[in-house]
Amino acid sequence: MGAPRLAFPRAATLWALLLASLGGVAGQPLGAEPMCTAQPLARYSITFTGKWSQASFPKQYPLFRPPAQWSSLLGAAHSSDYSLWRKDQYVSNGLREFAERGEAWALMREMEAAGERLQSVHGVFSAPAVPSGTGQTSGELEAHSRHSLVSFVVRIVPSPDWFVGVDSLDLCDGGRWREQVAVDLYPYDAGTDSGFTFSSPNFATVPQDTVTEITASSPSHPANSFYYPRLKALPPIARVTLVRLRQSPRAFIPPALGLGAGGNEIMDSLPDPETPLDCEVSLWSSWGLCAGPCGRLGAKSRTRYVRVRPANHGAPCPPLEEEAPCDPDNCV
Repeated sequence: MGAPRLAFPRAATLWALLLASLGGVAGQPLGAEPMCTAQPLARYSITFTGKWSQASFPKQYPLFRPPAQWSSLLGAAHSSDYSLWRKDQYVSNGLREFAERGEAWALMREMEAAGERLQSVHGVFSAPAVPSGTGQTSGELEAHSRHSLVSFVVRIVPSPDWFVGVDSLDLCDGGRWREQVAVDLYPYDAGTDSGFTFSSPNFATVPQDTVTEITASSPSHPANSFYYPRLKALPPIARVTLVRLRQSPRAFIPPALGLGAGGNEIMDSLPDPETPLDCEVSLWSSWGLCAGPCGRLGAKSRTRYVRVRPANHGAPCPPLEEEAPCDPDNCV
């Protein structure tokens, strides 16, 4: 009868170990990598720098109604079981409204709901809009050891549904927080509008497509505002820099406001790269009437016009008028 009495404490010990292991697993996001072991909280400044200049992107560069600019920045610090956006996946209704019209409320509600329902979003952060293509804006965010990933979006204005952003950038490196991260940004298509140019009218994509990166050759259509067939890759259209803010025993030390003075912002000292833009001309018109004296060859002509003027040492325009010999229709 002694053996049964010894079995219970052993079973209780095993049960306690099982509960402890299950508790550790339950504390991690589903499908996550090993949990960040850095101190629980870290605060960062986030600086968005637009590099959308007419020199770098001369084709159809928006100069007015509206000029080139950026929407407000909207993002979240989250765990791996949440996705704000992802290449080759469909965007949510909230992100669709943001990418097409710059409406942020639905997207903010989606992020807050994910935080309440799944505990996957630690906090939402934002930064003001930039009223030009080459301006700068900044804000702050807080990351947690269980929510060390950062995602955000900024709408390209004007555009059909184009944006730039970061998907699940990890600010934690094992047992420590990364001190500074800088990422070059390139344009993406949200897959909800089929417009080719910055000022295209609204033309819904039916059925909805997935998020795709816009490159110098894709979409492969001459009308596309980012179509530069001579380039292997587009220059970055923007850049984001995250810098960890040091915590004192009493309060966080805010970043320096002077650009370059505090060393928190990365400002390029080199001028924007000049992207060559080749001349584009229309198709030839029909041949005109053949004119000339009787008994001799006459001449007829046709014309074409410039659709896109060359820039930044791009290929010059070919002749816009052409003549050819002919037999006169009504000789004199």
